Amino acid sequence: MDLQGVLEGMLFIVGEEGLTLKQISEILEIDNDKAKELLLELKKNYENNNRGIRISYLADTFKLTTKKEYKDYYQKLVMNPETNTLSQAALETLAIIAYKQPITRVEIDDLRGVGTSHIIRKLLAKELIKAVGKSTLPGHPTLYGTTSDFLDYFGLASINDLPEFNPEEPESSEKELFTSIYKDDKEKENV
Repeated sequence: MDLQGVLEGMLFIVGEEGLTLKQISEILEIDNDKAKELLLELKKNYENNNRGIRISYLADTFKLTTKKEYKDYYQKLVMNPETNTLSQAALETLAIIAYKQPITRVEIDDLRGVGTSHIIRKLLAKELIKAVGKSTLPGHPTLYGTTSDFLDYFGLASINDLPEFNPEEPESSEKELFTSIYKDDKEKENV
């Protein structure tokens, strides 16, 4: 098994949360020295000029980040009106953050039932959300909240102007499983 490939995939999956050296060692079941060696090898591969990402060490974690040399192109992508619309998934994620803030990515994933790392990166790039702190949960995951750009985007004066959220409760009336509203021909004759 190619541990370098596994490490690359792990860093991609966790996104902006990043991984500590301890987490890498535990997950890959290797010692810290071997984990450092893998990170250095992967980092060296990314230093090649034909690569658009790199490994950065930020806030005691290792993360995949874009290269600053290509920043102008990334900004064009984010600011392009064709790519500046929000998908249904992005809107759902944004709504969860708006109503539940501050909230961690894992809590968002639990509520949506799918991974949201990619969506959160897009929302961060569009500056609709921001990191507002660290949770006290194990690993101290990042807490997210909305920004003033979020308020501008949706024409709100403050977060208190969000529509009231009342999730619909499931119907409490029980129906017989095999009862039909349709009558067969014999029943129609008797009516």
